Amino acid sequence: MLEQRSLLPQISLLFAMLLWSSSFVALKIAFQGYHPMQVIFGRMLVASLCFLLFIPSFRQIKWRRRDFKYLLTMAICEPCLYFIFEAKALENTSAAQAGMITAMLPLLVAILAWVFLGERVSRQTLVGFSLAIAGACWLSLSSETTEMAPNPLLGNLCEFLAMVCAAGYTVSLKHLTSNYPPLFLTAFQAFLGSLFFFPFLLVPAIGFPTQWFSTPALSVVYLGTFITLGAYGLYNFGVSKVPASKAAAFVNLIPVFSVLLGMAILGEHLTTGQWLAAGLVFVGIYISRGGGAKKVEVATQG
Repeated sequence: MLEQRSLLPQISLLFAMLLWSSSFVALKIAFQGYHPMQVIFGRMLVASLCFLLFIPSFRQIKWRRRDFKYLLTMAICEPCLYFIFEAKALENTSAAQAGMITAMLPLLVAILAWVFLGERVSRQTLVGFSLAIAGACWLSLSSETTEMAPNPLLGNLCEFLAMVCAAGYTVSLKHLTSNYPPLFLTAFQAFLGSLFFFPFLLVPAIGFPTQWFSTPALSVVYLGTFITLGAYGLYNFGVSKVPASKAAAFVNLIPVFSVLLGMAILGEHLTTGQWLAAGLVFVGIYISRGGGAKKVEVATQG
């Protein structure tokens, strides 16, 4: 029984990464039936409706006026700008390639923490970061144009910008978690995200959905429930039971799962050059992790 309890946090983190990886595939499927902004708003709305159940517990939270700027920065980075870039990324690149770009998130967090929080970053970490950037560029330049990836160079660039936003979100979250429950912070993102993306539906070129496409619509529901609630809940449980640095290491499983799911469900594939480029990304990450930089907890929301 004791051994099962010790394995439960690792199993929770493993399934959280699997769920987050599946969000790339779910978004690709949802985009086949609906405009990206319709999908993102629907996702935020579904998540917000789920969080209505927790409002009574949120009433006990003590707000601090000086935290509003951090709350807004957090929500603007993710979901607002993050999902705009990710939607554009998955319109133009494959789920497998987008998943590979996410491997750079821990490095981006370390760089932003160095710039804004004054945390130490070693020369070895910077070398690893440079290699990972080179690998991501190689991955993009060696990409083939396909029906599922019509403009992989633009798509991978947008996914990189989405990771920059996710890193900004993580640094803001680092400041807030000492005073606010993680569940409340996620609900705040969902509510503000719904308000932010709703005006996009008023644009004539986008509008409100007028047809029901079963699989894309179910993908939107899946994104709002299993990803926002399920993946976050599992990750939060895992972080509460193991050191943050150990939990953050699980983020590197997302690219692996994304490639496997993209191949199995969407029929995607990587060329030999792309596999080599992906290998360079992981080499850069491996080098950076041995650089002695202060560990920063990574919070991801796919």
